[in-house]
Amino acid sequence: MELEHQQLDLRYEGLRRRSPAREKRLLASLAEKGQQCPVVVVAAERGDKHVVVDGYKRVRCLKRLKTDTVLATAWQLSEAEALILEQLMRAGDGTDPFEQGWLLKELRRSARPPLGQEALAQRFDKTKSWVCRRLGLVEELPEEIQDRVHSGLLAPYAAMKYLVPLARANRNGCVKLVEALGDRAPSSRQVEALCRAFCAGDRPSRERLLADPWLFLKVQEELKREEPAEKPPARLLLSDLGAIAAISRRASGRLREGIARRLTPEERSEVALCFAQAQADAKTLFHLCDKEVADARSGPAQSHP
Repeated sequence: MELEHQQLDLRYEGLRRRSPAREKRLLASLAEKGQQCPVVVVAAERGDKHVVVDGYKRVRCLKRLKTDTVLATAWQLSEAEALILEQLMRAGDGTDPFEQGWLLKELRRSARPPLGQEALAQRFDKTKSWVCRRLGLVEELPEEIQDRVHSGLLAPYAAMKYLVPLARANRNGCVKLVEALGDRAPSSRQVEALCRAFCAGDRPSRERLLADPWLFLKVQEELKREEPAEKPPARLLLSDLGAIAAISRRASGRLREGIARRLTPEERSEVALCFAQAQADAKTLFHLCDKEVADARSGPAQSHP
């Protein structure tokens, strides 16, 4: 059947992530060949509109092409059942966890009767843990960041892998970092670099990072280009040991100057934790170094020129 645009209800459009590149290709195809595949709709519970279940990109592109009608096929199902069926049909196409999480959250909120986690797990033929993880993903990540994932400015993998852990540890800092990116879309590798730098930095370095994250990424790329050719293994090990010695001397000097007396209780606790970790790492290194170097010296003389 053919429906006019004003007859379509796009209430579930927000459950899908947008991809500007794919939408551009679809627009070109529709302009050249016309609509070949109908959108999927169900009758609205109230009024005479039809709720779109699948085909939001097609509807947006057809609007841009200023068409009068949209080719549609109607499913004789409730809205909730239609959404579940459509998701199951797309399962093999690699739907990302964010879309699944948005759908689960919507079904839990609006389905009649309400669907709990156990009921959702049964409907999708998944475990309750699968449902919990995806609900947790969209509930832990701030909405400002989810909006960027939805609009295609953030890759779902990058948001899930790097921004969710950062949001758990520092929600406000996570939002500021993403907002500082502006309207440009970073790669997953760039998001990883930014998150690592933010977590490892002190307050001044974080402020510089938030002031211009793209400048930080540019500097990082330049430093990679300027890296010299790979050193021989012995030079690499000697360089690492020299760096450890230099850092140890620098930290010792700061402690001798009385920096510990100027720390707040919170900072003192954080330093104590870091010191314990550094001490454990150094102990492991020294033990391994003693063992490996001693083993190397104990071999035949001719094998160690």
